[in-house]
Amino acid sequence: MDLFKTRHFSKKKQYIKSVFLIVFTAVPCFLSVDVIGFRAVALILLLVVSLNAILFDIYPVMLSALLSALIWNFFFIPPILTFHIGTPEDGLMFLMYFAIASINAVLTYKIREYDKEQREEEEKENAIKLYNTLLNSLSHELRTPIATIIGAVDTIKDNDNKLSEDNKKELYSEIETASFRLNRQVENLLNMSRLEAGFIKPKEDWCDVNELIFTAIKRNKEDLLRHSIEFTPNDSLPLFKLDIGLLEQVVHNIIHNALLHTPDNSVIKIEVENIEDTCKITISDNGNGFPINEIETVFNKFYRLNNNIGGTGLGLSIVKGFTEAMNGIVGLENNIKGGAKFTISIPAETTSIDTYGNQ
Repeated sequence: MDLFKTRHFSKKKQYIKSVFLIVFTAVPCFLSVDVIGFRAVALILLLVVSLNAILFDIYPVMLSALLSALIWNFFFIPPILTFHIGTPEDGLMFLMYFAIASINAVLTYKIREYDKEQREEEEKENAIKLYNTLLNSLSHELRTPIATIIGAVDTIKDNDNKLSEDNKKELYSEIETASFRLNRQVENLLNMSRLEAGFIKPKEDWCDVNELIFTAIKRNKEDLLRHSIEFTPNDSLPLFKLDIGLLEQVVHNIIHNALLHTPDNSVIKIEVENIEDTCKITISDNGNGFPINEIETVFNKFYRLNNNIGGTGLGLSIVKGFTEAMNGIVGLENNIKGGAKFTISIPAETTSIDTYGNQ
């Protein structure tokens, strides 16, 4: 982390600020030198030089080291207001001060540069690792639905007169399912790119969360054949002012994750409530839940439950990113009786439907 991002300042600003810190420190020291003594001032000025070494590049730091030595000599070492040094002991102390200040400045700068190089190398390695992981995911997740679509289309083209209507409907259904799957993966990749680039800017509008959840459920209809979803609309729920698109994607991703990773005939339960102007959505299931030691990593990019090869592992990281973009939080815990429970809490302005209708 670049402290105060001072290394991004121009050279001129770095020189000015490093000199200012020395002068700003020297003034109160001069006013209190009778109390603290001129030797203690040397330690204070050395501390400021060290701070400059953390904040700025090497040449402004060396200037501040030289300036601090001259200020200490002129204003603090007897006789004051002159560059003359009264005793050999004070002269030796001045030379030691300048040497220590210079060495301290250089060493601190070198350590900072080394840490910077280490961070850049680590970031590079992580980027390569993420890139390889993404390629491995995409090699399966994108090629499989594309191959399904191409195969189904070729079958229809080559055997159009030989296929019954039921056969055609089945092939069209395969194309539709593969298209939905392909679209979902591309959508996740685009959403993750937006998150990484910091382009997520919530666009708030009045939202009926009951209707939003029905829409998210409908988007997962192709996976509902082997599961069931229980959702009873909360009639007392007000309208919430939040980003409809982001919240719908959050709910959709959690539902899809539950449908993908729970056993057949599992039940997914969705509840919505308003708690102190906070939209709280709970999505739970009666599946197998998550391993306790993996709960902390569930929202990481490319996480897959039990190393499952299905999916790119971006769905839940997008859930976390979108929720936090709306100043909300998302939590995960295992139910006592089995299964997982996701809780989304987003602060939002509220209004009743009647009030909204009269606006």
